[in-house]
Amino acid sequence: MSQTTNSVQRNVPEQRTYKVEDIAAILNIGRTSAYSLVKEGHFKIVRVGNAIRVSKKSFDEWLDAQTF
Repeated sequence: MSQTTNSVQRNVPEQRTYKVEDIAAILNIGRTSAYSLVKEGHFKIVRVGNAIRVSKKSFDEWLDAQTF
């Protein structure tokens, strides 16, 4: 019986938050603009030390509600 590394599966939890840099990349805007959106309270956030994490659900709901 041989084992390969391809057959090993990890139970990695689904990502539930975005970094502010992720939001900037998704929206194709600068980091400063992304931080401004966070500061304006458009999304639910969690602070972990100095790091800011944005709720993926609240961001996705906000984005879906925008009219382009």
